[in-house]
Amino acid sequence: MNTRSEGMKTPGAYGSVLKKPDCLFIGGQWVSPRSGHIASLVSPIDGNVFSHVAHAGPSDVEAAVKAARYAFDKGPWPRMSPAERAPYLARLSQEISARADIMAGLQAAEMGALYHMALPAIPFFAGAFDFYADLATKFQFVETHQPAMGGVGYLVHEPVGVCAAIVPWNGPLMLAAWKLAPALLAGCTVILKASPEAPSTLIALAQAVEAADFPPGVVNVITADREVSELLVRHPDVDKVSFTGSTAAGRKIGAICADRLARCTLELGGKSPAILADDYDIEKFAHQVAPAATLMSGQICAALTRIIVPRNKQDAVLEALSARLSAVKVGNPFDPSTGMGPLASATQKARVADYIAKGVSEGARLVCGGEVPESLDPRFYLAPTVFGDVNNTSTIAREEIFGPVLSVIPADSEEHAIEIANASDYGLAAAVFTDDQDKAFSMARRLHSGTVSQSAYQSDFTIAFGGFKRSGIGREGGVPGLRAYLESKTILLNVDAGYTGPRH
Repeated sequence: MNTRSEGMKTPGAYGSVLKKPDCLFIGGQWVSPRSGHIASLVSPIDGNVFSHVAHAGPSDVEAAVKAARYAFDKGPWPRMSPAERAPYLARLSQEISARADIMAGLQAAEMGALYHMALPAIPFFAGAFDFYADLATKFQFVETHQPAMGGVGYLVHEPVGVCAAIVPWNGPLMLAAWKLAPALLAGCTVILKASPEAPSTLIALAQAVEAADFPPGVVNVITADREVSELLVRHPDVDKVSFTGSTAAGRKIGAICADRLARCTLELGGKSPAILADDYDIEKFAHQVAPAATLMSGQICAALTRIIVPRNKQDAVLEALSARLSAVKVGNPFDPSTGMGPLASATQKARVADYIAKGVSEGARLVCGGEVPESLDPRFYLAPTVFGDVNNTSTIAREEIFGPVLSVIPADSEEHAIEIANASDYGLAAAVFTDDQDKAFSMARRLHSGTVSQSAYQSDFTIAFGGFKRSGIGREGGVPGLRAYLESKTILLNVDAGYTGPRH
């Protein structure tokens, strides 16, 4: 389904291609919101409205939960074997990949992602469904045990039930894929809740779900604001909540789930450190950590934004980072020469600007950036910014800025660098820049972080992703991500001479 033409270089052009944005996808049907709420989507590229989308109200949430509940309790989906569900996941992967041009354009239009980087990433995100389709025959959904009291025992892994998957505005397709794919393989039914700031890509995902011919109610897609979304979290017919977003919102969601003993997975904020070891080349280091500021304009929870370096190398690191980031072209994300687009919204831009002002007022050294590039809209655009001489107890070192701002923190030794890295409320990701694998592994074991990589920012959802401390609870991706959507049941049977094992 390659419907993009050469003339589609504007947010409005992509918004017009999106089918039924003024509807919600509930029970396998496109339905008008009972709330009657249709909201305008403003592109951060030019500040213009490029589409109009439906927002769910309380009655729409009720309808979505009812559809998912019926599909789980009465429909065929949970009663299929994992091998029978796997082809649906594979078809969904194909449908997403077929819409790569549209989805990449929508990501650029609604959140300022670089089109030329988003386009090749869409099939990669679709691969989450292939990954879990492949697990259908590899994961042991029924384990045989020998009970202490004789007979035969089985540990059966069954779907947890109706799941609410809540994704934020940054990277909605990727984050939705790694929630939806394991939930579907497990046999759950899902209400996927899009952010009001960036719902377009998930509306396109709903169209892919429709084309993949899932049974009605297995996947439902709605857009809702925070107040209405809380109704979904509180709903007694929702068995599990999977949330990606801020630590503040995650804390509230976790408390609601705890109060009613609902299952939850929380992937929250980060303030991830990059540690430069003595043996690593400074120019190579700058080349590898600079994208923490420019990729998605720094709006990535796991971005390496605390740059911890030997004190005697700080000035050289600052010079190398400044040279690289000052040369980045900030501008229209549809322009192939652009190295960084806008912030996702005027609110986000203002928030980041406030942090930059705090950095200056608290005594950090502003080395580059901090201003609006010439001729660009000051409501949305900001130059990549680097601070030096940052104290690890300062605001810009402690709090998640979620923008193109790097804080360079000097350390007096390798041990001191690890202490600085761990002196944080967060523990989502980290990296150690060294050519020594033994040193990298040894330092990684001492860092309080869900993912630690050597000499690069990397995460691997085929293994597991999640954080320590205030960065969340649970893991997404890989086998741990599948287990999060399963309940374990022990079945004990008496055995007679003719018994050959369960049929399913």
